[in-house]
Amino acid sequence: MAEAGPVDDAFPHKRLGEQPLTEERPSRRILRDETLLVLALSLGASGVSALISFIGSVTRPGGLKDQAATLNASAAPGRPWLDLAWQLFGITTALVPVALVAHFLLREGRSLRTLGFDRTRPWPDLGRGAAVAAVIGSTGIAFYLAARGLGFNLTVVPEALPDVWWKYPVLILSAVQNSVLEEVIVVGYLLRRLDQLGWGAGASLAASSVLRGSYHLYQGIGGFVGNMVMGVVFVYLYRRWGRVGPLVVAHSLLDIGAFVGYGLLAGKVDWLPTA
Repeated sequence: MAEAGPVDDAFPHKRLGEQPLTEERPSRRILRDETLLVLALSLGASGVSALISFIGSVTRPGGLKDQAATLNASAAPGRPWLDLAWQLFGITTALVPVALVAHFLLREGRSLRTLGFDRTRPWPDLGRGAAVAAVIGSTGIAFYLAARGLGFNLTVVPEALPDVWWKYPVLILSAVQNSVLEEVIVVGYLLRRLDQLGWGAGASLAASSVLRGSYHLYQGIGGFVGNMVMGVVFVYLYRRWGRVGPLVVAHSLLDIGAFVGYGLLAGKVDWLPTA
């Protein structure tokens, strides 16, 4: 009898050199490593960057509210067409991790539809998302102003783009990009993988929420806490609805309101802090 070949660690039932007759589910190790790589290429790296930025802010002379965090800045001041090219490049490449997640789901015989990111229920997604945005938006503004007033937050400048024709379309695209990236990865994909790895519901909720707060830490303690609470709400709603679609809608509306609203109101109303 011929000696059996070595086992492939990724697929324990497959011998090296053999072709599987049917596709097998990746092992826990593969799922764990894949999840860490996706986060390292996207919002996990953003969390580390935000932490470094926050340390720099708190160790700088002066209070946090006297410092500014700018979200959508010009990439080529004085050169609007080059600036537009950089803006579109940044928006497009930021979505590559979402494409990677779609690829990994296809390997399982699934798709982004598994996470509820599709066009099968546009009106319920829109209605639910708009309702969530209305509730979170009003409380979010109040929380930000209070946190900044108490010295726990930097002054957030949602946009600092030049007044050119593409300013508001780019701000809207940026808002949608942020929403798709965050909700697909931090809610839909991460919770699916943690469920597959055997995490409990409470631990998964904590991981997703803390991660969401971490990459907003550059805004200050208020940004961290506020977004962590938002993360708890979004995980609860995802578990209830089984879809990230409404969350993408809600997040998009919140960011569009912040980006476009700031562009229209900055310097024209007394209650809105500016840098």
